[in-house]
Amino acid sequence: MILGEKIRLRAIERTDIPRFVRWMNDPEVTQYLLMSSPLSFAMEEKWFDDQLQRPPHQGQILGIEVQRADDWVHIGNTGLHDVDLVNRTAEFGIVIGEKEYWNRGYGTQATRLMLKHGFENLNLNRIYLEVFETNPRAMQTYINAGFTREGVFRQAIFKNGRYIDAIFMSILQSEWMETNKK
Repeated sequence: MILGEKIRLRAIERTDIPRFVRWMNDPEVTQYLLMSSPLSFAMEEKWFDDQLQRPPHQGQILGIEVQRADDWVHIGNTGLHDVDLVNRTAEFGIVIGEKEYWNRGYGTQATRLMLKHGFENLNLNRIYLEVFETNPRAMQTYINAGFTREGVFRQAIFKNGRYIDAIFMSILQSEWMETNKK
């Protein structure tokens, strides 16, 4: 468990699968993801089983939970993918599936917690991401967490009947450490 203030990251469980299927079949949730087709329960179970086969050092999906009264509510997932142990890099990803928790700062908190985990526990040097140009809310979250815009892949994504640019951003361990001195 990775603990923050009123937020925590935890390993995903098989019991989370129905929630994942609901999120991944909601067009509002997936409008900024590379998903373009409906997802079945069986497909999500296979994905989950594949995740269990991967050693944590190769990347791991964690559930985002927020504290509500005396309980914890699973609102989304985050993870580090394609971990490269030689170059000490990984790709960051996040989705807040519970729309009632959008625009409340939980994405920024979860992003910062995952960066802390990546830099301070996994000793990564660079964490990078790709974000659609049509997702300014996410771009602001990443900037607030310390990411720097690196470049653009023009018209790289075909989504909702049109081509959009993919923005690439990253943060280095030295930048993280400098802005998060204790």
